[in-house]
Amino acid sequence: MHTYPSYVAPSGRAIVEFVRDHPFAVLATSTGGAPVATHVPIVFPPEVEPGETLVGTRLWGHMGTANAHWRQFAERPHALLVFASSHAYVSPSVYEFTPAVPTLDYATVHLTGRVTVLEAAEANLAVVEQTVAQLEGARGEPWDPTESRHVFEKILDGVVSFTIDIESETAMFKLSQDMPADVHGRVRHDLLEGDHLHPDVAELMEQVGIDCPHRARE
Repeated sequence: MHTYPSYVAPSGRAIVEFVRDHPFAVLATSTGGAPVATHVPIVFPPEVEPGETLVGTRLWGHMGTANAHWRQFAERPHALLVFASSHAYVSPSVYEFTPAVPTLDYATVHLTGRVTVLEAAEANLAVVEQTVAQLEGARGEPWDPTESRHVFEKILDGVVSFTIDIESETAMFKLSQDMPADVHGRVRHDLLEGDHLHPDVAELMEQVGIDCPHRARE
């Protein structure tokens, strides 16, 4: 992925947290022709806590067995994972200066690595249960899956789980951080209360802040 110096991730830790907070990714692999892509949940294994980089980390994912994509992993294990926020249109009307042009604010992380299918039923179940645990962990009152574990076990024949060992990472956090503080604030307000709401991008804008407040209107 091409990146711009003005829109780098604020830290390696920010990349780690972004992947944790946006666990539904595009998994793409090459077939020798057009790449094949599947939208899949990607989660951290239990007790895995990366530091400032995801390189060297093993992640977990799963998809349906009816999806033929997973059958290509053994022959072509190199994979790309794409994690993304929503894409927020930024109207020049909120800038309060002219001339100006519209843009899009967003954040995305690309990871590459080697994907390996998990053959054992217990490993398959562990991935499914960890996926539920991580996603439920974001809720104020997580659902307890204990009484449904037997249902999980019954559907495992329809699920293929896999690991991805991460080899590289790139990120773009394009969040109007090159705008002055007042413009940055108006953009964020518009994404929270305007005609097209993108609260996830607005939250990232607050976290990242502004980079170069003197770079007003380049």
